[in-house]
Amino acid sequence: MLNSTDRILTTHVGSLPRVDGLADLLIAREAGQTVAAADFDAAVTRATDQVVARQLACGVDIGNNGEMPRPNFASYIASRMTGFGKGGAQTRPIPLDAQKFPTWFEFTNSSGRRRMNVYEWPQAIGPLEYADLTGLEAECDSFSHALDAAGTPFAETFMTAVSPGFAATCLANNYYDSQEAYVFALAGELAKEYRAIVERGHVLQIDAPDMGMESQGYYQDKSVPEFIAAIEMHVAALNQALAGIPRDQVRLHVCWGNRDGPHVHDVPCAELLPVIYQAEVGAVSLPFANPRHAHEIEALRTQPLPDDMILVPGVIETTNNYVEHPLLVAERLQRCVACVGDRERVIASTDCGFGTIAGDCFTTEDVAWAKLEALSEGARIASERLWG
Repeated sequence: MLNSTDRILTTHVGSLPRVDGLADLLIAREAGQTVAAADFDAAVTRATDQVVARQLACGVDIGNNGEMPRPNFASYIASRMTGFGKGGAQTRPIPLDAQKFPTWFEFTNSSGRRRMNVYEWPQAIGPLEYADLTGLEAECDSFSHALDAAGTPFAETFMTAVSPGFAATCLANNYYDSQEAYVFALAGELAKEYRAIVERGHVLQIDAPDMGMESQGYYQDKSVPEFIAAIEMHVAALNQALAGIPRDQVRLHVCWGNRDGPHVHDVPCAELLPVIYQAEVGAVSLPFANPRHAHEIEALRTQPLPDDMILVPGVIETTNNYVEHPLLVAERLQRCVACVGDRERVIASTDCGFGTIAGDCFTTEDVAWAKLEALSEGARIASERLWG
């Protein structure tokens, strides 16, 4: 994993708006409609080529495939593993924010923006097995095609994969004897995907919003200490899944949910850092641009980042259509460097993904690219100030 040796490098959290009508095909497939495989594959190829070229044009140093073939960042595994299906009594709990602010929740779900039901994803109804890596290999192949077509390479590439903990909280368990057994079963199978991504030459990014957002979701009836204990179990399962993968080839994304909601029930970052630091990873991605958590970068002064970890701070918001001024981005990066105490261990990023769920974006496609351009320009300004 690269450090910001000579300047502040730039990246993002992974998902980008699905381009060229791809979101419509993904939503149709998720709804059980017939989509010709050849049409879908061609659309994925075109979209991946486009988003790779656009990232490079925006000045992104560490890029990916934008998660183009995935309906979302988590439930995609249901089509790659056996043991998942529809039905069962359990559904995903409504977050505490929605319960306290029902008018906001009604507005969010009635505005026509959301096109995929995130509360009725597939469930575990049998033993899980990731026996066939065909879906992942096809995704890697389309990314390789896009990289070859672009010509100009990224400084480094990454690919995302869901954490065992979040997969277990968003895909309900209707088979295993306990939630812990379910989390570790997922870890055992997801390990195959993790290793395959690294073997293809990419940095592995683990998407683990469970470590923040599930305090007001799946674990909303738990106290903060009980929630932290549950997350420690999630991290133990993740570390098991990462066994044998060098930690400097893995980065971990943690957040409180990629939504423009109130977030008043979010657990403070300071409460989470000790358990996040237990993860066997080389970098941690945290959102520090949004209005609820921007101030929490200061927690790294009292709970320092481990010496062998890189910070990938969010300095661009992904749930609004303001394009951050590059000078603000530079100021945020300088503050991050001051809190970490090492300019080489900071890589500029976004708070979260721009398209975590296909067809469910808060930021429009054209604004998303403008934000990435502002990220690159802000990193350039910060680099001039930090390196002279």
